[in-house]
Amino acid sequence: MSLSAAQASSNSSPSKDFIGKSVVTLDDLTTEQIELLLRKAQYIDANRKLVSHTCDGRIIATLFYEPSTRTRLSFETAMLRLGGQVIGFAGAQLASVSKGESIADTLKTVENFVDVVAIRHPKEGAALVASHAVNIPVINAGDGGHMHPTQTLADLCTLQSRFGRINNLTVGLCGDLTFGRTVHSLIETLCRFGNVNFVLISPDELKTPQYVIDRINATDSCTYVEVKDLVSVIGDLDVLYMTRVQQERFFNEDDYLRLRDTYILDEDKMRLAKKDMAVLHPLPRVNEISVDVDGDPRAAYFEQVKNGMLMRMALECSVLGDELPGFDPDGIDAVNTKEVAA
Repeated sequence: MSLSAAQASSNSSPSKDFIGKSVVTLDDLTTEQIELLLRKAQYIDANRKLVSHTCDGRIIATLFYEPSTRTRLSFETAMLRLGGQVIGFAGAQLASVSKGESIADTLKTVENFVDVVAIRHPKEGAALVASHAVNIPVINAGDGGHMHPTQTLADLCTLQSRFGRINNLTVGLCGDLTFGRTVHSLIETLCRFGNVNFVLISPDELKTPQYVIDRINATDSCTYVEVKDLVSVIGDLDVLYMTRVQQERFFNEDDYLRLRDTYILDEDKMRLAKKDMAVLHPLPRVNEISVDVDGDPRAAYFEQVKNGMLMRMALECSVLGDELPGFDPDGIDAVNTKEVAA
């Protein structure tokens, strides 16, 4: 290796390459950076007090052009727990877009106030437009039926927590596989790590889009089957990822009402599943998971909420270049098991 190549190698690392990076899809991150985020999230969870001033003086703007509870509060709580502050809006009617302002102009204005932006928008591609408009990191908090990268990070963190790995799994995805952006993001990201068997469970009207199928087919170590009957396959699954049929994605209410109750996970179906199967759901749910499943130790969907906050904490401090005290990005943490006593 030449001296210049060696210097370039030493100056590049998953941690350094994060700084200033926008995350529109998880394809913006390398697998090494995703693994780094998983390690950071685990470290943050074990050292809440130690990391609570990591982002002192920082401000995030949460620009949410469509309704959200979990995602918006998670982004905001993540920054607050790191010592930073939050500004933003929740609903397009509260922003100058109601006066005709473009996304680019809004972002260029907000850039003067903050260090990082999280944006949710009903139109696909809006986060990409936002990221090109400014020179600060922009994180996609969901754009239409396209991508939801930080939900996928929460999903990966939950798999890592439950199984100690994010591959060598049989993953069932059930319900709305057409409009479910969380499903698309998760499948595409798991394909990058390989060795996953996908079971795609949906009615014909809500099947997985072809571009997602193409991604699976392009990965030699991944396979898929498409089925309509959850009961027939639930016993084969390590993971069951349930989704709601999203009323806001339908133009015809009759179609929504007809498909809404296609799949409902209840105690009877859970009796057919593996003892260590994990049930995930991006939330909110309507009725696709019966509340009597909540007490089952295999129910991991509220755990996902916590993991989402941890992964957003890891992501926010990473794109800002703010180092977690005691964390070793090369894998040997000064503190990595328990909260440090004051």
